Amino acid sequence: MNSSNRVLLVFCVASAMIFMLADGSPFDRAIGVCIRNCAQCKKMFGPYFLGQKCADSCVKYKGKLIPDCEDEGSIQPFLQALDSDY
Repeated sequence: MNSSNRVLLVFCVASAMIFMLADGSPFDRAIGVCIRNCAQCKKMFGPYFLGQKCADSCVKYKGKLIPDCEDEGSIQPFLQALDSDY
């Protein structure tokens, strides 16, 4: 195999790998949306929202249960009441 064929082969393999990695599966996208929504809810609710528990749920259920910060039912498992010193 001469050097030009090797270069062409390496280029083809590298291109195929890039296309395979760049085209995430629907599950990867769903998990990403889920985790971004968890982060948004954490920003909105601060210490009242359990962001890590939400992200763990995204991974565990593969993004099937996406939290919506405006829908109390979807974020209820991740809300907590803080103890007050009053």
